[in-house]
Amino acid sequence: MTLTRRLSPTPRGARLARHLALAQLAAWGIPHGTETADAVAVIVAELAANAVIHGRVPGRDFELRVSLLPGRVRIEVTDTRAERRPPGPRDLYPPAPLANAGRGLVLVDAVADRWDVVDRDPPGKTVRAEVDLPLPRRASITVSV
Repeated sequence: MTLTRRLSPTPRGARLARHLALAQLAAWGIPHGTETADAVAVIVAELAANAVIHGRVPGRDFELRVSLLPGRVRIEVTDTRAERRPPGPRDLYPPAPLANAGRGLVLVDAVADRWDVVDRDPPGKTVRAEVDLPLPRRASITVSV
């Protein structure tokens, strides 16, 4: 199951991306306020903001894709700006303590179970992240002797 939306590269588009992702999670049975939904909200907010701030190409939208896969949720945000590729997980450095920017991917790295950056053809890039779903709780069985 997948939600795919093209959104305007504006702050409003970034906010809408987060709202759409959370609504879709709720429709899939992952309610707002759960650890999974909170992680997805942070990831979508940061990746959509990055697409708006760093990946914006006039006249071109960014794309949000949220997929429910076995045991995980995958978030993909794609923009069409190929020359501004963010660092991947192995190349990520925390910002200076008083820096005004540079914390978005650090947050993604902290809440995602996996993430990476892939090139897109036609030009552009996709940042994708995955959040593992919690294992179902097993009912405890009490045996009396």
